[in-house]
Amino acid sequence: MKKKSLNVKKRNLKKDYLLDQTFTKKIYKKFERNVKGIDNSLVAVSGGPDSLSLAFLAKCYSINNSVKFNYALVDHKLRKNSNIEAKKVVQILKKIEVNCKILVWKGRKPNSNIQKIARNNRYRLLVKECNKFDAKTILLGHQMNDLHENFFLRMTRGSGLKGLTSLGVNSEFSKIKLLRPLIDIPKKDLEKLASIVFKNFIKDPSNKNEEFARVRIRKILEIFSREGLEEKKINITINNLKSASNALDYYSNKNIRENTIYFKKTRRFFLNKNFFKCPDEVLFRSLTMILRDISGRYYSPRGKKIKRLILLMSSQNKAKKTTLGGCVFEKIHQTVVIYKE
Repeated sequence: MKKKSLNVKKRNLKKDYLLDQTFTKKIYKKFERNVKGIDNSLVAVSGGPDSLSLAFLAKCYSINNSVKFNYALVDHKLRKNSNIEAKKVVQILKKIEVNCKILVWKGRKPNSNIQKIARNNRYRLLVKECNKFDAKTILLGHQMNDLHENFFLRMTRGSGLKGLTSLGVNSEFSKIKLLRPLIDIPKKDLEKLASIVFKNFIKDPSNKNEEFARVRIRKILEIFSREGLEEKKINITINNLKSASNALDYYSNKNIRENTIYFKKTRRFFLNKNFFKCPDEVLFRSLTMILRDISGRYYSPRGKKIKRLILLMSSQNKAKKTTLGGCVFEKIHQTVVIYKE
């Protein structure tokens, strides 16, 4: 009986969820390619067109492939009536038979660096929710315009190759995979899709607040677009840089494999003298990977601090001991030992 019911859902999928429309079908195919093979995941919703489109596409995929998705929305409590907005989103999603859980960020709110702190707390709450049903993946609504904004925002901060290409299809937070299946879809297409499916969506006023650097970058990109800097050209540049970055990651992992020993029981890395003989960027990345692994932190220390640490550990001076990013670095003769602080 259950099997028959499922077949009915599949037979009506195109009609009920608009997948017979050329525009919707094109977006769904891109989404499907990026999430192929995943199951038992958490879909992070906010209420904007990006995340509502994400919820719609995830619902279609879950029915079409008989997989399970849970849905959650984080109420940051940073704006008045945010709880009313959250409840409205829950009602909107019921139109496509999605039950969305509201997660509330409790505690003191920051006065500065608001977006970064809010993002970290959002991920923390989503990971906690994942752990309740043993999910290994969170689906996020970042799209192509977010990718471009992140690229130029990192450029203004003087980021290196890794930072410039940091926003991709996959990343990780607290051992949970973060998947961005909309990253190659323009925002305008997702706004159109959300309007077709839901008729309306929530407009976040912070998206127009020029106190935030990301909003200022967004306006600059609009000017660049009018001057002929097309999305396609930006994508080509980012993809070329990612290719170079992947090559550096390959040699960084090779450096770790060949020039370190890891003791799982004590969670300690032992770095031999050859570890510090590779090119600067490979050495920098190798050390950053080890820092994240031992500390368990998503964000590593700033580049300047890591570079100072490299100079200290690779010098020929007497034995040294220092800390960085929640880890202890102890130099013993020609070996550097790293363990959690």
